[in-house]
Amino acid sequence: MTTFQVPQRMNFSAVSPKVFKAVLALDAAAREGLDPVLLELVQIRASQVNRCAYCIGYHTSDARTAGETEERIHQLAAWEESSLFTEKERVALALTEAVTVLPGGVSDAVYEEAARLFEEKELAQLIALIFTTNAWNRMNVTTRKTPGTE
Repeated sequence: MTTFQVPQRMNFSAVSPKVFKAVLALDAAAREGLDPVLLELVQIRASQVNRCAYCIGYHTSDARTAGETEERIHQLAAWEESSLFTEKERVALALTEAVTVLPGGVSDAVYEEAARLFEEKELAQLIALIFTTNAWNRMNVTTRKTPGTE
C-alpha cells in the first residue's frame, strides 16, 4: 500500500513557544476533575468534526491507554446511532458537537441536558476541554501537524 505524506507547513511549538505553552497550560487546567475516558471521547469527537488527523490519532491512543475499547472508538463517529455510550457520554458528545460547530449555536436543550447530568464545576471543565480541543485542532489543521510526530 502506498501512502501519501501530507507536508507539514510549520512546527508551531518551535515557532511560537509562548503561545504553545499557554495552550498547554489551558489544556491541563481544562482536564482537571474530568473522567479520563470521557475526556478522550470528547477530544476524539471534536477532532473528528474538525478533521484533525493528528489529534484523532493522538487521542485515540490516549483513549486506549485510559481503558477505552476499540468498538467504542470505532463507533464514536456515529455515536447517536450507537447503544455503546452512556447517557452522560451522549450528552457530553452532543455538547461537544454544538460547541465545535458553533455557528449553529448551543441550543437550550443541549445545554440544559448537560447541566442536568454534570455538576456546574464539571460542566465548566467540560466546556473548557471542548474549546481547548478546538484550539488544538485549529492549530494542527492549519499547520498540517503530521500524525505520529511530536
